[in-house]
Amino acid sequence: MASEFLENVLKTLKRGVEVGGFPEELYTMLSKPERILIVKIPVRMDNGKLVVFEGYRVQHNSALGPYKGGIRFHPEVTLEDDIALATLMTLKNSLGGIPYGGGKGAVRVNPKELSMRELEQLSRGYARAIAPLIGEFKDIPAPDVNTNPQIMAWMVDELSKLAGRNVPGTFTAKPVELWGNPVREYATGFGAAVAAREAAEVYLGGIEGKRVAIQGFGNTGQWHAYWLSKMGAKIVAISDTSGTVYDPNGIDVELAMKVKNETKKVINYPKGEKINDPKAALYVDADILGPDAMENQITLENVDKIKAKIIVEGANGPTTPEAEEKLYKKGAIVVPDFLANAGGVIMSYLEWVENIQWYYWGEEETRQKLENIMKNNFHKVNKKYQDMKSEKPEVTMRDAALVLSLERIYKAMKVRGWL
Repeated sequence: MASEFLENVLKTLKRGVEVGGFPEELYTMLSKPERILIVKIPVRMDNGKLVVFEGYRVQHNSALGPYKGGIRFHPEVTLEDDIALATLMTLKNSLGGIPYGGGKGAVRVNPKELSMRELEQLSRGYARAIAPLIGEFKDIPAPDVNTNPQIMAWMVDELSKLAGRNVPGTFTAKPVELWGNPVREYATGFGAAVAAREAAEVYLGGIEGKRVAIQGFGNTGQWHAYWLSKMGAKIVAISDTSGTVYDPNGIDVELAMKVKNETKKVINYPKGEKINDPKAALYVDADILGPDAMENQITLENVDKIKAKIIVEGANGPTTPEAEEKLYKKGAIVVPDFLANAGGVIMSYLEWVENIQWYYWGEEETRQKLENIMKNNFHKVNKKYQDMKSEKPEVTMRDAALVLSLERIYKAMKVRGWL
């Protein structure tokens, strides 16, 4: 039986095919990945014991270009969840207008339990294990949950050793010292902030002074909050696994980031009301909500507690299809994940373009390129949403994004002769 997350992604895909009037064979092709690699990664632990970790690389669809998608290290990751994430990457890359197909990777591990040496051995071992299937023109991984630029540095170094030359374009979101771009560190959160700002302009009359709640204060959530605060919004709630901080007068985001990164717990922020429930940030009185943690956070069980008018999905799949339907009936708008959180992969594309040309843009110029792409993509989707809504009032912004995304994939598959 498929995981709930994969079932939800396939439901979404099927709905997009139906709403867009595409032939059923498009769903048949996209409901299965093109290739799945399952690998074992033996690591000699610091205590001398040999532990074998299981890893995956899912290559979902290559009609538009090389596979592209992150690598997550998580103790509860499953192959089916990885398939779901790779499917979302296909949709996200197509909607973003970039020349990539979709892929995703994972290792079932709790990286917090590893020493730095063990983490490095695991990272290098995973890179070696998937090496036959990846490359700068085949499949370009990047970080995801619990992975970071340092892990990408170890991986690109391992691939460079195997290739006998530097291969910077094989991984993205690398440290600046290894052909990375400084914008990549905050690109996903920045892109989500741009999407939130543009949605606020259309549906709330502007971003200035609007109250924002962020659930999940990892990389995406931190930068989502940071850039929205810079754009004039008021961050009233933030949360992580330690709990929720709520302050209707506004949270000092830079202080909260400092506290989180130094103590690992957002609940140690010195001001505001502390709530033990990490999901409490979803329910506070806010204009905009950023579910930036994990999938399946807004469900039928808790959707009635959501007060925000605009939900900007920084995480992948945080809203179940049934919950989204109820949100729209309440008059809310959901800016879907594969539009809202595409800043990371779009920035990865820009970094990759730099790498394969051995060329470099400055931070300001790069951020402006990213902002322009995110802004244009939001308005392209919103226009499609308004056009579709005039004929079918029940459609969502996700439906509009799906139709635009699937249209591009369908045309590519059609001209290739796959359909």
